Amino acid sequence: MATPEAMAGIIATMPTPPAIRVCPVTPALREAVLKMHVRPAQDGFVSPPARTLPDAEQCPGSEPMAILLGDTPVGYYRIERSARGITGRDADADALGLRSFQLDAAWQGRGLGLPALDALLADLALRHPQARRVVLAVNRDNAAALALYLRAGFADSGTLYHGGRSGPQHLLWRPLP
Repeated sequence: MATPEAMAGIIATMPTPPAIRVCPVTPALREAVLKMHVRPAQDGFVSPPARTLPDAEQCPGSEPMAILLGDTPVGYYRIERSARGITGRDADADALGLRSFQLDAAWQGRGLGLPALDALLADLALRHPQARRVVLAVNRDNAAALALYLRAGFADSGTLYHGGRSGPQHLLWRPLP
């Protein structure tokens, strides 16, 4: 058994894992993001970037974003400058909307979801200081995503949105830091 001093030396020499960060999808990141996909069981819940990225790039109210582990793209999402398009409610016009949040299938199951959401929320607070909250819709049958969002501090509004392509969705919200 190693002594505490020996363990401290081992830990001190271990490389620091790269941090999760987010940034706009740049031309240099675009091809990697377009290749991303989720696991087949998730296809009914989230559209692949190959379908949503071109739309986000053309929509003046959308910001396509990459999730990076160090310099490696591992995920994608898009921010809507108004949550009205997600919720269908005028009362949400002052909130930001989160769509298409996903980690590539190759990177799922590694504990990156919560750090990715933390990085996303911190970025929103910096780049959108006027926004007070972020809103999203998650399919009521997507238990893994719902659990992740709740762990990240999102609250269920208690209402279901029925306009989604794959059935009723919980409307979740979270104040921005």
